[in-house]
Amino acid sequence: MNKKIFKLLLFVMLSFISFGVKAEEYTFRVKVVNDGANLRVGTGSNTEKIDSLDEFDYYEMVNNTLYKDTNNNKNCSKGWYNIIYYTGKTGYVCADDVEVVTSFAKDTATPTNSCEKELQAAGFPASYWGGLCRLKELHKTWNFQAVNTNLEWAYAVEKESGCGKNFVSASIYDKTFLDSSCKLTSPGNYVAPSQKGVAYYMDPRNFFTEKYIFQFLDQSYDATLKSIYPETVLSIIAPTKFYEMHKDKGIVDIIAKITSASPIAMASRIRNELGNGTSLINLWSGTYEGYEGFYNFYNWGVGDNCVRDYGTTICGLSTAKEYNWNSIETAIINGADTIAALYISVGQYTNYFQKFNLVPTTISKRFTHQYMTNLPGPMSESKIAYSTYAKNNLLDISLNFKIPVFSKMDTPIVNSSNGAIQSEANGLGTIDIATIITSSGYSYSNGYLLGVKESTDVADIKEAIEAVGGSNSASIQNKDGEVVTSGIVATGYKIKIANSSASETLTIVVKGDPSGDGKINALDLLQVQKAILGTYTLEGASAYAADPSGDGKINALDLLQVQKQILGTYTIE
Repeated sequence: MNKKIFKLLLFVMLSFISFGVKAEEYTFRVKVVNDGANLRVGTGSNTEKIDSLDEFDYYEMVNNTLYKDTNNNKNCSKGWYNIIYYTGKTGYVCADDVEVVTSFAKDTATPTNSCEKELQAAGFPASYWGGLCRLKELHKTWNFQAVNTNLEWAYAVEKESGCGKNFVSASIYDKTFLDSSCKLTSPGNYVAPSQKGVAYYMDPRNFFTEKYIFQFLDQSYDATLKSIYPETVLSIIAPTKFYEMHKDKGIVDIIAKITSASPIAMASRIRNELGNGTSLINLWSGTYEGYEGFYNFYNWGVGDNCVRDYGTTICGLSTAKEYNWNSIETAIINGADTIAALYISVGQYTNYFQKFNLVPTTISKRFTHQYMTNLPGPMSESKIAYSTYAKNNLLDISLNFKIPVFSKMDTPIVNSSNGAIQSEANGLGTIDIATIITSSGYSYSNGYLLGVKESTDVADIKEAIEAVGGSNSASIQNKDGEVVTSGIVATGYKIKIANSSASETLTIVVKGDPSGDGKINALDLLQVQKAILGTYTLEGASAYAADPSGDGKINALDLLQVQKQILGTYTIE
């Protein structure tokens, strides 16, 4: 297993403060301050090494005892702390490599210093004080705002624990973190979390570290950061093809002029929607026939039903035309205004609240209008945001973090004996079709399902889709229109994907397989070569398949990639 992935899985289990969620369990934790700190089986550098620890991660302590070094103070003069590495596994870390962070055992505690008094006045319970005060000590310009959800902790967790609402890695060590009663799964060995698992990711107190606090960063516009927006926006979009095409047209300055939302957040959103390459070039080139001069940088208005009938390009550019996004500046500024109106201004102003919609301005939308099923998503995006701010030396500017607070947070979270029940009798869930596709490990554009590899079995695609969408959510037809359940899937096959209220039919593309036999071979190489020479015409899915480089053209680079794939020296992604 990749070590970084392993570390992420371990982080999930570092501190079970949200599992029993008794405030008493929050008392002592350590934060790793030296990257690569050694975790050992005993209190000496001569004892067996268990693993290396990542900087900034937190671990729960077995107790607050400082143990003497048993190797004559060699390499660790201060002594050792005993920490919980993951369930059932403990180890010792040198006190030189960590800092102890304490929180009060009861939320009725009396503040003892100015930071704690300030946090209490702001509405934070005592169990928040230790972590937030430590961050405040490190970053005095950071501001923490308590957002009262007016929800009891156990109720909020229960409402977010429906079957198919979230997925988490099955590799987590503590199996009480998982819900075996929910049969829906997601590719990559992701399964339904239990209520205790949901509680972990919902509990803000688990994420009071530099790189995870950013999931609470307010995405609203901050005029005090106006001077640094251009440089920061550039660092985000510089690696993309749309930046290369539009850099001379001032795209960086245009994004930096957004005032309805944070330009940093919007730059990240644009890059996330359009990607780094050219797969959605029709939306941002301004040159598509019939829609010249129109742009859609946010992939806005590209809904399931529209894509089924017209394709991504027409849906996106029709939306641009409807909104009159007839210039790069208009598309970017007005697009941000639209997103701000539908998310940021209605209470979903952080990554956390976009995942857990707990304080919407319209109460009926609470626990809905949540943009992904990936339960650790806010934590993952927080790391990206942290890296962006760190890279641009922005960690010490004034930043505003909006952190949810619940009542009765000392209530134990107990997994129901029934677990999460899938309510739809036909096996279909309510997850939107776009999310089913992306959560299954695929993508789609212009009516095509992309991301299918050579020699993939029909059953594997069907299983991946139905693991997310439900047992009847995928049906695949061959090029003769016959429903198939086995055999190699090929370019030109059709897949119908459905949820409980809608369906969408996409044409499958296997990159590098324009011939449509599901394999990348000499026939495909010949077809790509003839297409380049102009002696053979490839259309539709075959044309998509003949462009594995994804630059929107069939050229020598595509020929080279197909050739290398056949020789086994390159893998087409």
